[in-house]
Amino acid sequence: MLKILKFFNQKRYISEKNAKNKSIWHKKYVDLIHPEIKKNSLALKNKSEISFLHSGQIGDIINSLALVKKISEHKTCNFYLEVGKPMPKDVNNKHKYYSQYFISKDVSKKLVPLLKRQKFIKKIEIYENQEIDINLNFFREMYSNFNIDSVRWYFHLTGIHANLNESYIDAENHKNFKNFITIMRSSRRQNDLINYKFLNKYDDVIFLGLKSEYIELKKDINNLQFYDCRDFLELAMILKNSKVFIGNLSFGYALAEALKIPRLLESGPNFPLVYPNGRNGYDFYHQEHFEGLFENLYNKKD
Repeated sequence: MLKILKFFNQKRYISEKNAKNKSIWHKKYVDLIHPEIKKNSLALKNKSEISFLHSGQIGDIINSLALVKKISEHKTCNFYLEVGKPMPKDVNNKHKYYSQYFISKDVSKKLVPLLKRQKFIKKIEIYENQEIDINLNFFREMYSNFNIDSVRWYFHLTGIHANLNESYIDAENHKNFKNFITIMRSSRRQNDLINYKFLNKYDDVIFLGLKSEYIELKKDINNLQFYDCRDFLELAMILKNSKVFIGNLSFGYALAEALKIPRLLESGPNFPLVYPNGRNGYDFYHQEHFEGLFENLYNKKD
């Protein structure tokens, strides 16, 4: 019926299609979403120790820690990593850190040292059917449109909101890297209007992502250096000691945002999934804004 209306009565077609979509969404909410939200609320009300589950991706895991840290103010928090959960078959992702899994065993080994450094988490373990109170993966069931600030996805699982002006990852300063301009620019979600050539006039510019991404960016920045971090804790330590961090929508920016270091996000209006929160964090769409914001952060005294 809807297919026929689409061609012969566009107004009625839109009305009935919207009504059908609302009915489907309402049924999903009643049958699936509300029971999960209610379960989370009861756990937070009745339990003193809360277990969280997350299967990745790694940037999503970092984003979820704002909620976990907030809850840890009144609860003991444990965190379980679900390793090897397959990505949907319709996701064509050739990135090293994602490949066919949300988080692979090798990537989890790089992530665990960083998570164990966080004092607000009592226990970090690989998930092996332990009892779970709050499934952080459930945000994927709640939203059909992910174009809201990705850190806030998790707030709607519990109704608890963290102060996003404050850091939610901790790391020591790296002893061998101080006041570098650090860059992690993923090959995905680049803004084609942006180039990094103006950074040729600066010394101590270092790339911390994948070697292939470094080679691509070195075409624009002749003096760009590369460092392969042993794990994500060392990565966080280098970022913590940066003069300025630059990145696009990727794990690197999620980490910089969690640390609240001076940071710039290469963004674009076609996929506004991440937003800087708090001081010394800015996003840009245009080249002149990129260069101006960088100069301001680089020359900032405090």
